[in-house]
Amino acid sequence: MTVLVTGGAGYIGSHMVLALVDGGRETMVLDDLSTGFVAQVPDGVPLVRGDCGDEALLKRLIREFGVTAIVHFAGSIVVPDSVTNPLGYYLNNTVRSRALIAAAVDGGVRNFIFSSTAAVYGEPEYSPIAESSAMQPISPYGASKLMTEWMLRDTVAAHDIRSVVLRYFNVAGADPEGRSGQSFPRATHLIKLACQAALGQRSHLDVFGQDYATPDGTCVRDYIHVSDLARAHVLALDHLEQGGESLTMNCGYGRGFSVLEVIEAVKRVSGVDFEVRLAPRRAGDPPSLVAATDLIRSRLGFKPARDDLDVIVADALRWELALQQNAQAAVSKREPALAG
Repeated sequence: MTVLVTGGAGYIGSHMVLALVDGGRETMVLDDLSTGFVAQVPDGVPLVRGDCGDEALLKRLIREFGVTAIVHFAGSIVVPDSVTNPLGYYLNNTVRSRALIAAAVDGGVRNFIFSSTAAVYGEPEYSPIAESSAMQPISPYGASKLMTEWMLRDTVAAHDIRSVVLRYFNVAGADPEGRSGQSFPRATHLIKLACQAALGQRSHLDVFGQDYATPDGTCVRDYIHVSDLARAHVLALDHLEQGGESLTMNCGYGRGFSVLEVIEAVKRVSGVDFEVRLAPRRAGDPPSLVAATDLIRSRLGFKPARDDLDVIVADALRWELALQQNAQAAVSKREPALAG
């Protein structure tokens, strides 16, 4: 009765592992550590370094650990990168997911949860965005995730396996107990970058585009706290294990904040007025993405616990400060003592 978490040493995956362990669930992690960190996997949780597209490895792990459910987080997530490297995204997000699904079917795993994205909607005509909205991704990132959704849909129809697909909106924040957070140094999440600017780690913060059809001209996004998102996954797993049918649902709060509103929140919480510069639009950025959340609330009983932008920012800022202090302590240990 083990839950296999792919990408469980990464940002969102590590929070899912914490939620599973906190709930007393047998858990193991498969991660290639390209963007994840060993330190973010709790003590006592088996960590296997490997590729989620390695079918032979997957079949062995499913057999040896008695895996009954898979929660799939591993993948590439940076929209502009997907535009310049589409084949890399189709390999990592689609081809490797196909291998994982095949290993699950072969190993008799009946419950599969997939981390998808609001990017599958592209530039939706209506807001908030319902799960029934047209799927028209405008980036290879969104398309690569949608292809995996299709593979899962067809696999569920053909085999004894059920799935829950969760379409994330903008994930932010960090574990309130300080056990995990967004640690990847090249992460492009707005709140992380703004917190780094507030802490003096960046000379300024770029705002990409100020001419969108939104109230202040900057992109609007629905920000969900990473701990609430992990809770949504636990509810999805409970649903499947209790015999529930396959579902596809949005994960958000149902309201959006603009880039400028987020920046003001970071300045307010941190007390630091850092420099903001205007920059050209980035390819693949829709003007507004806000979730309709009726389905996940009604079907899974999802009730957010940290639905407050200032709370999200405060948790993220606390994590960035801890990373900064840890880095400074590591440098101090390496420096030779001064002669007296």
